[in-house]
Amino acid sequence: MSSLPEEKNLGIEPFISSVQEVSHSQQGPVTDRSYATWVRHFDTIGQQERIVIRRQLRALRQHPLISIVLPVFNPDLAQLSAAIESVRGQLYENWQLCIADDASTDSAVGSLLRERAGSDSRIDVVFRDQNGRIAACSNSALALARGEWVAFLDQDDLFPPHALAFVVAEIEQRPDVALIYSDEDKIGENGARTEPYFKSDWNPELFRVQNFINHLAVYRHALLRDIGGLRDGFDGSQDYDLLLRYIEKLRAEQIHHVPRVLYHWRKSVGSIAGRSEAKLYAHESARRALREFLARQEIAACVEPCPEDKAAHRVAYEMPTEVPSVSIVIPTRDQPALLRRCIDTLRGRTDYPNFEIVIIDNGSAQPETTALLKELGGYPEIRVVRDEGPFNFSRLINFGVRHARGPIVALLNDDIEVEDRGWLREMVSQLLQKDVGAVGARLWYPTNTIQHGGIILICGVAAHSHWYLPRGAHGYFNRAILQQNFSAVTGACLILRKQLFEELGGFDEQNLAVSFNDVDFCLRVGQRGLRIVWTPYANLWHHESASRGRQRTAEEHARFMRETHFIQEKWTALLLRDPYYNPNLTAQAFDFSLAWPPRLPPLSQGLCPDTSLLDLAS
Repeated sequence: MSSLPEEKNLGIEPFISSVQEVSHSQQGPVTDRSYATWVRHFDTIGQQERIVIRRQLRALRQHPLISIVLPVFNPDLAQLSAAIESVRGQLYENWQLCIADDASTDSAVGSLLRERAGSDSRIDVVFRDQNGRIAACSNSALALARGEWVAFLDQDDLFPPHALAFVVAEIEQRPDVALIYSDEDKIGENGARTEPYFKSDWNPELFRVQNFINHLAVYRHALLRDIGGLRDGFDGSQDYDLLLRYIEKLRAEQIHHVPRVLYHWRKSVGSIAGRSEAKLYAHESARRALREFLARQEIAACVEPCPEDKAAHRVAYEMPTEVPSVSIVIPTRDQPALLRRCIDTLRGRTDYPNFEIVIIDNGSAQPETTALLKELGGYPEIRVVRDEGPFNFSRLINFGVRHARGPIVALLNDDIEVEDRGWLREMVSQLLQKDVGAVGARLWYPTNTIQHGGIILICGVAAHSHWYLPRGAHGYFNRAILQQNFSAVTGACLILRKQLFEELGGFDEQNLAVSFNDVDFCLRVGQRGLRIVWTPYANLWHHESASRGRQRTAEEHARFMRETHFIQEKWTALLLRDPYYNPNLTAQAFDFSLAWPPRLPPLSQGLCPDTSLLDLAS
């Protein structure tokens, strides 16, 4: 966005509109915003909810058998009993529980399993002669499965009673679906629910560095057989390896996320749920599975621990021998100090070997600026082009891109300062991956707080993820430190292919002269079936407070409101349901806190597979 002093592009300035989150019926304001209170208000199945869901289940056209794989080895008997009973308590009753005991040394385990199998014909048990560890044991349980669909349950975890009901509703609504996953939370040793993970919809870049699918995941049985089930040698991350091999057989539209907590993960001593360092070997198993996945896809990349959290992963893509030329387009007007710092750090700190700089001067008049532009224009890698028209940020960007000579264009504010020497190499390496349309960077305020961590479609139109999060903080489930997909990224530092920019008609000069032009452009990129990537490994300073302007006149305010209304009307559906931001998280702030209430139908309406958010908002 522009750093012009009087008229700043406010495309992603957090804007709290009068649009409120879809409301559930409740008595009075909630003052206790704890997760326990949230669960009580919005995620509790009572008698009325059970009646509604059972009635809706009876109305489904199909009732597929779901086989649940449960590997067992020397479990806590009370927790195992609770896990089994959580399956038996499902509102959807056409399930098969497939239990394999991995040669438990506690004889009471066999007695319990035989008793449970004898009491319910839907429970099948196999007893292994030798301990084979988790993958082999799970495969023994999988061999018992007769269902078209398969789910996995750990021996100490729990399904809520509506888990399978929501799964079969998705199967009914989406006949081509092949993988269904849900949100999850943890259960402490006192039985309290904690640490909910309200997930993104399918997010390929995030999945390459974090198994966010995890639990609950439901697979097509035939495809599980085709890939050979689970593999030995990936203990602790056998489910990640399975998912990587499974997902590579699917199209993105066959992967569906149910934004409901349908799995409770037991947080016990020694478990990964309790502490990530409890099974350090699992992290290296995950990285080995990821390396094999990338090799199968013929993607040249290095997989290494995330620098900010060794339990997470980083994928560093290799660059071609001849790196593509990049044209860095920088609009400016009468900000000589900012522009000089921007150019000096670009030239002095950027290790990318093949770039040019195109400066678009929008009518600068100060002698100091004129002298600086003349000086910069003398460098062989810098060109200065002049636009004398009235301020229109979209037009300036389009004008600058027309003058770009490289096949890749980097849009950059003049108030940006380079921090990472490898920022451009990292962004280009992401852009060169298949089906990636644009890439954004992690931008920092001089106060060492995040200025841009990707754009989420909330707060009326859009806002910056993890805005003002301090350096060193990991954000919501590490989402401030991991590469991932977003619906949009800021135009303050954005790279893309020039050809795509031209095919899409560039920024919208007519309707979005100042605000939201970057958001609109990214949404059009997504409409093309291309992904928007944000990487935390391209770090730059954004001296936004030093240069930004605001709507100061009635005319400027009116323009801002016109542009706001335009983008709200054009992208209504996406603004109500950003696929990369969960509807259980607030749309009134930028910190991934809980939504009060969620932007979902209440459980009192049951499964509601065909309910539209547009209907809810009306």
